[in-house]
Amino acid sequence: MFTSFKKILQFGTQYKGYAFLNIFFNSLYALFSALSFVSLIPMLNVLFKTTEKQITPAKYNGILNIHTFIKDSLNYYVSEHLTENTEGTLLFVIGLVLSLFFLKNSCNYLALFFITYLRNGILKDLRNSLYQKIIALPINYFNEKRKGDLMAKMTSDVAEIQNSFLSILELIVREPLTIIFSLIAMFFFSVKLTLFVLIFIPLSGWIISNLGKSLKKKSAQVQQEQGDFLTIIDETINGQKIIKTFSAGAQFKNRFYAATERFYNFSNHLLQRASLAGPASEFLGIAAIGVLLWFGGRMVLLDQSITGTAFVVYIGLAYNILTPAKGISKASYSIQKGNAAADRILEILNTKNSIEDSKDAVLLKSFKKSILFDKVFFSYSDKPIITNLSFEIKKGEMVALVGPSGSGKTTLTYLLNRFYDIDKGVLSIDDIPLHKIQKKSLYQNIGMVTQESILFNDSVFNNLLIGKLDASKNDVVEAAKAANAHEFIEELPEGYDTNIGDLGNKLSGGQKQRLTIARALLKDPQLLILDEATSALDTEAEQQVQSALEKLMLNRTSLVIAHRISTIQKANSILVLNKGQVVASGTHKKLLTTNGDYKKWVQIQRMD
Repeated sequence: MFTSFKKILQFGTQYKGYAFLNIFFNSLYALFSALSFVSLIPMLNVLFKTTEKQITPAKYNGILNIHTFIKDSLNYYVSEHLTENTEGTLLFVIGLVLSLFFLKNSCNYLALFFITYLRNGILKDLRNSLYQKIIALPINYFNEKRKGDLMAKMTSDVAEIQNSFLSILELIVREPLTIIFSLIAMFFFSVKLTLFVLIFIPLSGWIISNLGKSLKKKSAQVQQEQGDFLTIIDETINGQKIIKTFSAGAQFKNRFYAATERFYNFSNHLLQRASLAGPASEFLGIAAIGVLLWFGGRMVLLDQSITGTAFVVYIGLAYNILTPAKGISKASYSIQKGNAAADRILEILNTKNSIEDSKDAVLLKSFKKSILFDKVFFSYSDKPIITNLSFEIKKGEMVALVGPSGSGKTTLTYLLNRFYDIDKGVLSIDDIPLHKIQKKSLYQNIGMVTQESILFNDSVFNNLLIGKLDASKNDVVEAAKAANAHEFIEELPEGYDTNIGDLGNKLSGGQKQRLTIARALLKDPQLLILDEATSALDTEAEQQVQSALEKLMLNRTSLVIAHRISTIQKANSILVLNKGQVVASGTHKKLLTTNGDYKKWVQIQRMD
């Protein structure tokens, strides 16, 4: 039950100083909490004139008799001053009570003050670790997971950790110590009454524990359903054009309503069960007080083994136990809920990264000779995608890939970026196997422009700066000019400081694509990958982008995927792919005369 809790608490290692301060002040709080009730005795004795006359000063007889020493000292002081100044004595004992309550609450505040740093530090580091893991995980992980579920884990599950796990950190020390100190004081008053309390508290805890056993499962179901409707929200926002043109609004509404209905039902069941914690623990507490009043009342009235004032204080101490006991019972519910959230978060953190640098990985400082695919095989989910594929890209060459959809063109770019590892064969750069190259240095040498212009909700300048973080403003402007983007950027409301919106949606398709080309130019990579960079553009935009691409590819090694002949006819070599294999290769002119499929493809392009 506590395994996930312990793993989450490991994030608080660097904040252990705050934890120790919290424990220190919580210990003092628990001590003063018990003493503040004990201090009521002399005040009640003064009020009811039942103070035991103490003629001689109290004697200290060791730590085990400290309670007697304190009681006799107070009685001696009160006995000495009561006859002379009753009002002054009353003010003294009231001042004593107020001082102890003040110290108790001051320590409580300081304990909460210091644990704030621990709680928020754990949350900060947990979020950072999650984000770092998301950044590091391979592409195939995200292909298998729903975006909405990942978002739910990183938002609502983390919030549940804060509300459930971390909210009880202050209870771990404070409440048990409050119970222990109160019990010690109660033993000094009456062993029989205290033994009764010790029997009743575990019984109450067992009842509360049984009520909360199903909370973890129900909480996991709630978080799962929240992930479902977050996924639908994400799809709805990103797919607005399709939803509207296909009149699919009703269909998506039904999906969303069904998800929220399930969330509604699971949440009701969860909260109904969780709501039992307060009433059940309070009723059990009042029942204990009721039996205690009957049992203790007999001791006061019949046995006279305890005084009336002592019994009143004893009831206060018993209540001082029931309050933290109630908090602990609620905490058990919180742990069950937080445990489900922690399991979902740890699922991400414990995911093994299948694409990691090997121990002997080397730096790829520059690209000098060639890229070699030699008898490469690759399958995705046991479905063969690339089969016995071999070709070479020499430094400075432009190699183009053509073929029908599903022939493996984009997969080759993924393998070259090491988004996936090959199953068999050799994929190397300058005779170094790709898995022996440090990924960071590999990416530093590769630039990529895809059909989908991936931009971020930030300024034009910051989007371009992703290509080279230390670039100057002049470097950014020069890259934009080379990509035929400077002119339209200058016409934007704030120029290079204009925010382009989510995914760059404030720009046209051609403008977005020219920004991605400018970003690649700024990076100045040795190897350039173009994945159908102009296929989604109209003729005018294509011409502008094509001009920018030619500047980008100049004196650079390029691997190009294109549906349009204008992009690839100048390639040094064109590979015709089909079902993951190279079925023909050569220059544009050669393939026109030797390969019927390629010639047919070119004719279709010209008709377009």
